[in-house]
Amino acid sequence: MSHEKEFAEFIGAYPPYKTTEKLDALRASDYERLDRNNQVYLDYTGGGLYASSQIAKHQEILANNVFGNPHSTNSTSMAATELVENARAYVLEFFKADPEEYDVIFTANASGALKLVGESYPFDENSRYMLAFDNHNSVNGIREFANAHGSKVVYMPVALPEMRLPHDQLEDAWKQANPQARNLFSFPAQSNFSGVQHPLEWIAEAKSHGWDVLLDAAAFVPTNQLDLSRIAPDFVVLSFYKIFGYPTGLGALIARREALGMLRRPWFSGGTITVVSVQGDKHYMAEGHAAFEDGTVDYLNIPAIEIGLRHIAEVGYDAIHERVNCLAGWLLDKLSEMKHSTGEPLARIYGPLETEMRGGTIAANFYNKDGIAFNHRYIEDQADKVNISLRTGCFCNPGAGEVALELEKPELIACFTQTEHKQRLSFEDFQLCFDGQESGAVRISVGIASNFNDVQRLLDFMRGLLE
Repeated sequence: MSHEKEFAEFIGAYPPYKTTEKLDALRASDYERLDRNNQVYLDYTGGGLYASSQIAKHQEILANNVFGNPHSTNSTSMAATELVENARAYVLEFFKADPEEYDVIFTANASGALKLVGESYPFDENSRYMLAFDNHNSVNGIREFANAHGSKVVYMPVALPEMRLPHDQLEDAWKQANPQARNLFSFPAQSNFSGVQHPLEWIAEAKSHGWDVLLDAAAFVPTNQLDLSRIAPDFVVLSFYKIFGYPTGLGALIARREALGMLRRPWFSGGTITVVSVQGDKHYMAEGHAAFEDGTVDYLNIPAIEIGLRHIAEVGYDAIHERVNCLAGWLLDKLSEMKHSTGEPLARIYGPLETEMRGGTIAANFYNKDGIAFNHRYIEDQADKVNISLRTGCFCNPGAGEVALELEKPELIACFTQTEHKQRLSFEDFQLCFDGQESGAVRISVGIASNFNDVQRLLDFMRGLLE
């Protein structure tokens, strides 16, 4: 289907899109499989797409060299070590982090990086752990470590309709830090539910009140430059596949060296110690990143991180961000306009309807002419039939979902305290607690290889939901 008329209207509304035309050439070369397979991929917040050139460069390295386990000094081990350390150095360079101030710990993903912080942070009965309602579940999970040490856990709610954190409430909460203990504040640079971007200036504000700051950058860095020469969080977590698609089993904890020094690991493993004795019942931890990388690092895949980051650097964040901003703006505009003959809006979008301080992630539910919601799984199934990949559910972000869907605390507690739910609760059982009320949403997200035809095909599909 031709979209020439719509494209002309789009360019009139978002003229900066024309400055991103090099991404069309990139799609035709590095992401041509999308069009060859007639796929519309709109789940970039779930996972980025890799470029064909990334795979070719990585395969060339593997095909032409011999690499051994880095925990040795033979030539093949040293060759692997060199590539791993080159990648580590380039991660710091890419995020403009001073290597004298920051270190990089390779993990399986952002969740693995968060677990390292949670299990090692010096929580005690005087500590506070403060986090946003719209944090990812892996950030929520740190509360279990805080609770185990008797620390106070404080959630900061996001406010409808834009689902932003009220700054005045944050200021009041920051002032509650106990100066005699460690206090940890965590927030997402960009919500993986609503696409809301929170001000990075909060990092300095929180630190001025005595908080250590953990920044979840996983949803932010695929389309935005994170400049650690301008902001100074103590901990940054991310997953590399969210940025450039491949490899899928690697993330990182980028931490200030001073902050790493206060962490105390609850165990040790191969690779994390300098000396350990069985008979002497003593061990000595390694310094820096080595103390946190359990066992043998993924030394054959880590070189692909540098390849992927250099790919993003070559394309440029300016072009990626501008394209995502334009496409998301068009989607927000057109989805908001769609109405049934009864006047009932088709879409209820959770979060800002403008592109300022938001990313390319849009969460919504869709309704029929009588205002009854289409099941979000039905939307996903129908979209899949026309090769459109969306994501549905709560996206491992229950706090944002509860606010967006207006699920009340008494209802949730009533559900959780039912006798049959005390030990186990499936998502299907959870839905039954809110019969007739949505318990999930549809998430649409654009990224580096998205183009106008992708979003227009989605809009054509959504119009099919109008009676």
